[in-house]
Amino acid sequence: MSNAFPELTGIHHVALITADYAASRRFYIEILGAQVIDETWRAERESYKLDLRLPGGAQLELFSFPSPPPRVDNPEACGLRHIAFGCSDIAAAIERLTTLGVPSEPVRVDPLTGKRFTFVKDPDGTPIEFYEVA
Repeated sequence: MSNAFPELTGIHHVALITADYAASRRFYIEILGAQVIDETWRAERESYKLDLRLPGGAQLELFSFPSPPPRVDNPEACGLRHIAFGCSDIAAAIERLTTLGVPSEPVRVDPLTGKRFTFVKDPDGTPIEFYEVA
């Protein structure tokens, strides 16, 4: 008997709270190529909600709550560890990121799959992984 949940169709979106809305908006749109689906100012929460479509179709929600606590970094806390994007050419992705002023970690090889990957950080320090799927 399968434990599959037949109604699930995949990940719809990932939600992030940002301390610097303008910097995060720029990072995800201008650097990672996300497209704006909708952008809403919610006065009652003093917060923007930005819905983005990422290359590949997944969605990302950015929230700009006032004075969010900083991200726990080391040691890692429970919860979201990082966001991983598949890419077809890790070297080309790193070159583009470098050209756009986004530093990346040295490329590593996943010992379980043999695939290459690297990490960058968004403006709030959220780890973003680029994982070569080709």
